Amino acid sequence: MAHGALIGAYQEDDSGGLRALLPLAGRTLLEYQVRCVAAAGTAPIVVVVERVPQALQDAFERLRLDGIGVFPVSDVHEAVSRFEAGSMILLVGDGIAPTAGLVMTISEEPEPAIATVPDDEVHEMFERIDSETRWAGVALVDSQTLGSTAAILGDWDLQSTLLRRALQDGALRWPVGGDNGAEPLLIERAEQLDGFQRTLLAGSREPRRDWASRYVLPPIEEFATRQLMETGVRPGWLMWATLGLTLAAAGAFSRGWLGVGLGLLTLSTPLDIIASRLATLRLKPLPKLSLSRRLLWPAAGIALLALGYWEGRHLGGWGAIMAAVAAAAFAEAARLEGTPGVPGEQWLLSRRNAILLAIPFALAGAWNSYLIALFAYAAAGFFYLQHVRRIESELTRS
Repeated sequence: MAHGALIGAYQEDDSGGLRALLPLAGRTLLEYQVRCVAAAGTAPIVVVVERVPQALQDAFERLRLDGIGVFPVSDVHEAVSRFEAGSMILLVGDGIAPTAGLVMTISEEPEPAIATVPDDEVHEMFERIDSETRWAGVALVDSQTLGSTAAILGDWDLQSTLLRRALQDGALRWPVGGDNGAEPLLIERAEQLDGFQRTLLAGSREPRRDWASRYVLPPIEEFATRQLMETGVRPGWLMWATLGLTLAAAGAFSRGWLGVGLGLLTLSTPLDIIASRLATLRLKPLPKLSLSRRLLWPAAGIALLALGYWEGRHLGGWGAIMAAVAAAAFAEAARLEGTPGVPGEQWLLSRRNAILLAIPFALAGAWNSYLIALFAYAAAGFFYLQHVRRIESELTRS
């Protein structure tokens, strides 16, 4: 398995700038490469450069702020010194946009390996290995090969020379494509990254587990993700914003500002999805047990109870309070029962479903009716889950 990574960032694109600085998903190609190898667990990550323009320095700084250590070097012997003796090094070619899956697969190889593509017109820009194959831009080499290459390098290109030495030493050839994953791209101009960026955006979409996120929110989250991926907004900030809006809504409900509370909750509905997509695009998924994520469901329950309390004190009496408490109890019971994979799960009660369901009742001023409907919705979902689990249990026994 790879212990470190070596990335080239010195070749120019068609416009005279560095290939490494071409824009991709709101960042640069180099940042995408670094995040790919970081997601594979490699450290240290060494970037070979000839010069460090301000844009490249800014990219390094953004990576460091995200907790990813990068070491730019201009001397190959300094690069060698960064790696421990006997370590395996993941090599990513200059201007290569690999898939995260390919990087992960090659990094897990126990012996040196070189990803290859066919020698044909489609891949004519990739470096030729022999009459049948070309280098796909990702390889796994050992530190001994890197050291011996540095000793004889002279004016030769580091990547090409290192590739040749690894092949001479019998590195495994790993054909890319088909069952071995999507092919990487060799980028020489920004337009070539458009399709790859669309693929990354599509890949960041998660399963829609409720009707709100499946049928109502996709246009909003798609637009917001495209806009925010080019900013410095961090996914964690959006998760805390979701939690903050939910608690603020609870406070608004407790003061009788019902429209304001519902507005705040509605604003919060797509934020956790957008946060998750941004984290996926930046190859640093949000922890499933993060504090903001774990507190979101209890905060929604507090908002529901605050609404029931206000309605109970001023209009609906104990019936409104009991409906809110019962709805919260059934919703929690259903959550503990578990819903992933259940037929029709998108129609069961969820935080987003409950929020959007409130809108027509709010427009009609029928908040008590909403609480009763939510109680019936939550109870029906819970008993449906019980029915499904009973059937599954009977099938298992038979």
